[in-house]
Amino acid sequence: MNINLAINQGSKILRKKFIPNPILDSEILMAKTINKDRKNILLNSDNILNKNDLNFFYKLIEQRSLGKPVAYLINKKSFWNSEFFVTKDILIPRPDTELIVENILSLTKQKSKINILDIGIGSGCILLSILKERKNFFGTGIDVSKKCIKISKINAIKHKVISRLKLYKSDVDKFNLGKYDLIVSNPPYIKTRDLKYLEKDVAEFEPRLALDGGLDGLSEIRKVIKKSSELIKKNGKFILEIGFDQKNKVINLLKKEGFYINSALKDLGYNDRCIVSTKI
Repeated sequence: MNINLAINQGSKILRKKFIPNPILDSEILMAKTINKDRKNILLNSDNILNKNDLNFFYKLIEQRSLGKPVAYLINKKSFWNSEFFVTKDILIPRPDTELIVENILSLTKQKSKINILDIGIGSGCILLSILKERKNFFGTGIDVSKKCIKISKINAIKHKVISRLKLYKSDVDKFNLGKYDLIVSNPPYIKTRDLKYLEKDVAEFEPRLALDGGLDGLSEIRKVIKKSSELIKKNGKFILEIGFDQKNKVINLLKKEGFYINSALKDLGYNDRCIVSTKI
C-alpha cells in the first residue's frame, strides 16, 4: 500500500469516530511513522510502505481514534516559535497560552537583565520561549511533578537555554528561594466537578494534576497568588492564566495580596484568559 492510500484509510477510520481534522491527523501520524515531515510525505505519496511501517501507522490511528491526543502520539507540540518535547505526564501547550509569552515579551522590551519565576513550569513552553528571545534573562521553574521537571530540562537543553535556567521540584507553598522581577503561572483552574465535561482527549488523557483546580477552581490560584506576593520584587510584574469565568474573583484575590491590576487579556476565543498585575 502506498502512503496516500494509507493516509486516506486512516482518515476514514478517524472520521467514523468523529475525530476533528481526520486528514491532518492522519498525515501527521504518517509523518511520525516514516520519520519524515508532512511536506515530504505529501511530495512522495506514491511511495510504498513496508509492512512494519503500515502496522505501526494503523496502531497510531487506532490510538487517535480512541481520543489520545496527537501530541502524545508524536511526543511533540509546536508552541510560539519552537517545538517542545511532550509526554502524557504533562499538559499539552495551548495556542491560547502564547498570549502570555507575547505579553511578557512586550512588557520587557526595555529590560536588559531580569529574573523570571515560572510556577508550574510543565513542559517549560512559557519560560523557555521567553529565554530564547531574551538572551540576558534568567529563569527559575518549579513544579510539583518530578516528570515535568525532567521534561523541562530536556526542552531547555534542546533549545540551548539550560545555562540560564534553574529547576526545582517543589510545591509552591514550600518554595522560598530568591526574589523575582517577573512571575508567571498557568496553574490548574478547572473545577473538580467540571473535569468530566472536558473534551474526551483532555479529560481522559491529560494529567489531572495539571487541570484540577479544586471545588471552586481557585484552590491552586490562591496558593500561587499568596506565594507570588512574597517572592516578587516591589513593582514586579505577575502574569497569571485563568479560567474564562474567573476574572472578577481572581482580581479580588490579587488586590488583597497587594497587586495592582494592569489588564485582563482575552484569548483567541475572546474569553478572559490572563491577568497582568504589578506588586505595589
